[in-house]
Amino acid sequence: MYPRYGYPWRTVLGVGSGIVLGGRRSFRADACACLGRLRPALQVDGAHHIPSSGPALIVVNHYHRPGFAAWWIALALASVVPAEMHWVMTDEWTCAGKPYAAAGRAASRWLLRRVSAIYGFTAMPPMPPRPEDAFRRALAVRRMLEFVRVHPDAILGLAPEGMDTPGGVLSWPAEGTGRLILHLAGLGFGVVPVGAYEENGRLCLRFGPTCRPAPAPGLSGRELDRAAAQMVMRAIAALLPPPLRGEFA
Repeated sequence: MYPRYGYPWRTVLGVGSGIVLGGRRSFRADACACLGRLRPALQVDGAHHIPSSGPALIVVNHYHRPGFAAWWIALALASVVPAEMHWVMTDEWTCAGKPYAAAGRAASRWLLRRVSAIYGFTAMPPMPPRPEDAFRRALAVRRMLEFVRVHPDAILGLAPEGMDTPGGVLSWPAEGTGRLILHLAGLGFGVVPVGAYEENGRLCLRFGPTCRPAPAPGLSGRELDRAAAQMVMRAIAALLPPPLRGEFA
């Protein structure tokens, strides 16, 4: 048995209008409206670890199961964090293996870029990384770092895996993710791990204490990236039910 997810019609119409006509919306307000329709209500553990202000980087697993829309993770987090969050989100659904994949990718690029614009988010090429996306990915990272420069007290949201995994089991982030998190930590962003999952018919968030990844000195760039990613994913894994922890148990 799973929770019942729903969307207020006014929120749906407002987002649809924003996508077509432009303008800006509050993601937190829309998230609170949507979570008001969730039955049973969201379960939050470790609420005393929720950052009330930034700089903070909230990292969460990309929980997945058939029929579950991953944006509910972002909605749930935005509804309990008492400030507007800036999310790093995908700019394309790959529609892998679907007969409509090419058309689906093109349509989703238009839709998701419009969504990122109305909420002021950073849109990033999809996972897993494709060689042809390297330049766009670098531009997206630069845009995010520029946002951080202008908003040094921001609360950022990031799902390091960035993609659905079989059974929702925790997997390794793409290369470079660990170094990006290290860079943000060096700018003063405390890393707040969160486990997102469904259990006993409820959508659950479990917050852990703020951490600052600190790999051993003397590592090469690739080793540093891997070590930082492992530290972050282990912090997330500790907040998940054992079947979802994968090799980070």
